[in-house]
Amino acid sequence: MALNSTMQGVVWEGTPFQMNVTNLAEPTILNQTDAIVQVTLSAICGTDLHTYHGVYGSQEVPWVMGHEAIGLIHDVGSAVSSLTIGDKVVIPDQASDGHLDMGAPDLVAFGLGLDYGLATGCQAEYVRVPFADESLIHIPSSSSNSSTNLTAPNLDLDYLFVSDIFATGWSALDFSGFEAGESVAVFGAGPVGLLSAYSAVLRGATRVYLVDHVHERLRLGESIGAIPIDFTASDPVEQILKHEPNGVRRSVDCVGFEALNGSLEHQENEVIMNMVAVTATGGGIGQVGVFSASADSPGTPLGRTMSPTVQFPSSDFFNKGLRFQAGGVDPKHLAPQLVELIESGKARPSFIVSSIIDIAQAPEYYRRFDQHQETKVVIQF
Repeated sequence: MALNSTMQGVVWEGTPFQMNVTNLAEPTILNQTDAIVQVTLSAICGTDLHTYHGVYGSQEVPWVMGHEAIGLIHDVGSAVSSLTIGDKVVIPDQASDGHLDMGAPDLVAFGLGLDYGLATGCQAEYVRVPFADESLIHIPSSSSNSSTNLTAPNLDLDYLFVSDIFATGWSALDFSGFEAGESVAVFGAGPVGLLSAYSAVLRGATRVYLVDHVHERLRLGESIGAIPIDFTASDPVEQILKHEPNGVRRSVDCVGFEALNGSLEHQENEVIMNMVAVTATGGGIGQVGVFSASADSPGTPLGRTMSPTVQFPSSDFFNKGLRFQAGGVDPKHLAPQLVELIESGKARPSFIVSSIIDIAQAPEYYRRFDQHQETKVVIQF
């Protein structure tokens, strides 16, 4: 790259409900284990909306947004051995920390600011990726298709979601202990929830209940075989128990700490309470929706509106003998399996995409996504 070259990126500057497209310096190789990726597709994630609302991310601003991307290797450091210029790769939401896997890795995440390991993000024309050999996910070079026609085959759109939400939706089921032949309730029909429901269908669930209040998203879930449950129509637990008198075997939370109750008011523990109530004795619960309270800061100006603790139905949880696993997901662990499913034609996660835009439209489409006018927005460069 030429010195002093610039690029465009989506930047969070700490004002809730406002994202800016800004001219930035193009990244360069800082360490010989780095690679520079020229981004072809990125996306806006539900996690990005937590930042947009002012409740999630690093303490100091600004930072470049985004943690989902696919692109081409533009440059590599001298110590990079498995990648060459022109290779097509997925950038996962977490990079490698460069250490041997002998314990819990350090968090090196894109798009959440320096407190999460990196000040860069994937909603930009170029991204510097540290420890590139271990961080980047190879995909077949034959997948290229730059069409903005959502009805045309586009494997790049499918591979894009290996970066985060396909892996996260899949892992929510793993966290719950899911096995083929079981019933599942998926709370939240955003991109992660839709792909968790889709993963359950792919993995042989007997019935998948998808709980939300956005009708378009519920219709999309119904199109892949899920049973829609509108939680504003009546108690979602009662609706599901009419079909499953003993409860579902597994429940997953794809919403997190910005959950809403039946009156569409914020109630952080709403999904947790519903999952414990609807899950059968001996069943399991998985949680991948973000729960991470922050102090008020320039990067999280409304952080204190989210409580670090929630009320939990301990007696019911204990008496039913339930299991509960929660946390973030490292897509690199699932990438080979998910890439193979896409390459073989068995999985097409891009069904969730509602709009493909250019980067100048990003601020407007953050607003549309936040207002549930979009299901999944992809940025094409």
